[in-house]
Parts: sequence; C-alpha cells; structure tokens
Amino acid sequence: MSTAKSSSKKRKHDSISSEGVVVKLTAPTSGVGPLLGDSNSVVLYIMHSTILRRTLQAPSSTAFKCYANKKAKNESKQPEKVESSNEQDLLVVGETDDVEFISNEGESKKAAESGCRYLIAVHNKRTSTLSIVPTAKTPHILTRTVKALKSIPAFVPSQHEYRQARNVLGETFGTKKAKASIRAQERNRVDVSAMEGVMDHLQQGIDKGAAGLMTTEEAKEEADKNRLIPPFDATAVDPEDSYPLHNIIPEVEWKALSISAFDQAAGPSERKALLPFKWSDWINSHVNMTYADTESPKRRRRNLKILLYISAMFAFRRATEFKKNISKDDLTEKLSAVPPIIVDGLISRFTETSRGSIGHTSTSATQTKLLSYLFALCLKVDNFATDTSQIAHDLNKPTTEINTLFKSLGCKVGLLGDKERAKLGLSDKEATDKRAILTAPLVFPKPRLRRK
Repeated sequence: MSTAKSSSKKRKHDSISSEGVVVKLTAPTSGVGPLLGDSNSVVLYIMHSTILRRTLQAPSSTAFKCYANKKAKNESKQPEKVESSNEQDLLVVGETDDVEFISNEGESKKAAESGCRYLIAVHNKRTSTLSIVPTAKTPHILTRTVKALKSIPAFVPSQHEYRQARNVLGETFGTKKAKASIRAQERNRVDVSAMEGVMDHLQQGIDKGAAGLMTTEEAKEEADKNRLIPPFDATAVDPEDSYPLHNIIPEVEWKALSISAFDQAAGPSERKALLPFKWSDWINSHVNMTYADTESPKRRRRNLKILLYISAMFAFRRATEFKKNISKDDLTEKLSAVPPIIVDGLISRFTETSRGSIGHTSTSATQTKLLSYLFALCLKVDNFATDTSQIAHDLNKPTTEINTLFKSLGCKVGLLGDKERAKLGLSDKEATDKRAILTAPLVFPKPRLRRK
C-alpha cells in the first residue's frame, strides 16, 4: 500500500495551520481556572463556564458545572488554601438525557498522586489564537451512570451463589490441586435443609440423654468430695472454721495425744527427743516458740498437741513413702513413739490395701492427701500464714510443689503487709519471705484448660 493511499485513510482532525495563528499564554485568574476531566472515552476541558469537549458520545449541548463542598468553601476563605480548594475539592457534574457524569474523588486523587498532569491549550478558530494555560492540571476522573438503570436494584449474589460460581470457574480453569480441594469441600459440606426433618428427633434424643447428667451444683459438690484435702466448710467466714480441727484429727485421736512429758522436759533438746520425727526444723522451731508463749496456756497446749500430731504425720510419711505391702505390725514398731490408735487412724486414711492382700501401700494420691492434711494443721499453728520454704526444706521437695498443694487448700501465696506482719509478731527481716495465706470463705483454684 502506498504512502499516499494509507495517509488518505487515516482519521482526519481539524488541522491547525501554523500560518496566521497567534500563540499566547492566558493570564492567571483569581476565580476557578480551567479544569481537565477524563472518563475514559470522555475528555473535557472546563474553562470558567465554557466547557469544551473531545468526544463523540456526549452531545455538544451537554453542560458541565463545578461545585465545591462546604469544607472547601470554608477553607477557600484562607488565602494559603485557595489553590488547594480550587483544584482538589471541586466536584464536576454534567448530564444528558440518558447519562449522568460526576467526578470520582478517589480515582482523581490516584491520578494526581501518579504524576499525571496536562497543559491545556484552546484554539479559537474565529480569532486564530491558541491560548495555553500556564499551569499544569491533573484530570478529574469522571464516572457515568445510565439513568434508565438507576431504578433497577443492584444484584448482589448470595454466599451460596458466589461459592457455586467460584466452584464452576475452578472446575473449568483450575489446576488439579484446586479441583481436588473443591471436591473435598463439597464432600464435607453439610446440607442443613436435609436435616430439617430430623431436628426434632435429634433434640428429643439429646434431652433424653441429658436427663441423667448432673447439674452444675451437683457437679461442683461431687468435685469437692473428690478433692484430696480435709473436709471443709465453704460458707465459713473465719479461716479457723474453714477446716474444723476434728475433721483433720479425729476426736478419739486428739484425746490420745499427751504433752505431759514435754512439760516435764528440761529444755529444747529433751523436747526434741520426745518427738516422733526429730529432723524437722519447722516443728522444732515452733515447739520452742510455743513454750515461749506464756500469755495463753490453753492456746499453748492446743498448739503443742497439733505439733505432736504433725510430727507423727512426718514420721508416718517417712515410714510409708515409696513402700508397698507394709504390714501394720511393722508400722507400729517403726512409730513406737506414736499412740497405736493414731497409727491405726493414719493407716486407714492415708494408705490403700489391694484386693487379696493384708499389706498397706502408699500411693501418690494418699501421699498428696497426707500432705494436705499436714499443711492444714500447719496453717492453724501459724495463724493461717505459713512459710512454705521451710516446710519444703524439711520435706526435701521444691517450694513450687509445696505452694501448689497449699493453693489446693484455698491459700494464696504472697508477701505479707506491714499490718499483717505486726499482727503475727514477725520481724522486718521476714518481709521478703513468701507465705501461704488462707482466707475465708474458701476460693479454690480453677482447673487449667489445655489448649488444643
């Protein structure tokens, strides 16, 4: 194809001859200057109230106007913000009989941030002048709306329809892995509508099965019974009543405890020799402190009997720990310093007997129960604030393990305040010692839930 023939078929534009055309720059105006609008196929040059178009779709009679929002009007009163309000905060609007045009603020901002700017020139054929606007402009991106479609509600697909359409696309154009995933999801999908007929039947089965379940109160009561701690009163408001003494030491065993030999002892060494377990620093120090208390003989006798029973429990633990099938005679011989009725009580409460055997075995559960009873007695001697580190040393166990057992009794492990230490007669040197503190009513720790 020749050059002449191909050039004749090109689209013809209004030619602007350089002969006789006067090129000039327009003077800056104080009002709204020329604006540039773009809506893909519609490019608009807006100068003052005159709108020049370069499109075949919009009729020449279509008028476009500029509007400023209230914020822009208020800001335009400030001289430093005049240009900003004129350029960025204007709304370009136009309409024909069938289509409405309006500028899109978000798209216009993106165009401005992308660095898209134009110089506007207007050719006046009548005067043969080409007027160039001296300032580069960013386009106002226009969106169009067909008036006939405004009354039709917008179609928003449901989640089910969206999933179906997505699966169709996946089955048609997806990879093998994507298709396998779609089929797996379809197999695992539950059709709720298919279960509507059996819901009543399922509900009746659930109600029938739940009829034999315990209520919340019954479950709590059953859990409290299974705690490896002494019988307690959850409604007591005084720590002394939370664990009644004779729920820990039966009254028969309490009467069998005799402290007359301790009263006749010449000193601490002789009193230590009378204890069933002589290697506990906590027991020995509390026996000496108890004899130093001369204000209340009744309280002194009570604490001495409790300490004597605690010493018997220490000795019983040492004789039974990690042992199986221990005979009653062997235990009575090893605990010769303990009254036989107390030995019988300790055996019945803190050992287990296997079927077909006459021997006694100490299990982890019975050992935990023994320590819980022992710690409850320690709290009574210490006015319900016990130093756990000293007891952990006597038992040769980690302090954290001992603290956990005290917490199972409803204690909180922490530091005492100045008032509490003064009330217990403790020195400032013991301010940094953590103690197990029992308060009433009892609050037991909640079981920890394991994360899946």
